[in-house]
Amino acid sequence: MFPTRALFSKARVTLFTRAGCGLCDTAKHAVTQLQKRRPFDYSELDIMAPGNKSWKDVYEFDVPVLHVQSALGDQLSDPKKLFHRFTEQEVEKLVDEAETMQS
Repeated sequence: MFPTRALFSKARVTLFTRAGCGLCDTAKHAVTQLQKRRPFDYSELDIMAPGNKSWKDVYEFDVPVLHVQSALGDQLSDPKKLFHRFTEQEVEKLVDEAETMQS
């Protein structure tokens, strides 16, 4: 068995979201459509979940927020961010940048 392409991706994508957020649903769709074409490490973080107070304090009135980071060895770069409304193409541009960063 061979590892998936996502394991080789240097891009780390995190979507900060919350329940009942229509813009968040649209953002999730854009990210998952891109991920179908081009695998990368993707996670979602519900800012309202217990234990996520620090993210709630930062993004409570800004979700959806997307962080795209590059894995540089065992470190992550500072995140490039997209807020509120963004397209699949905008996400792909940041993933491209993250994957081409030099370590």
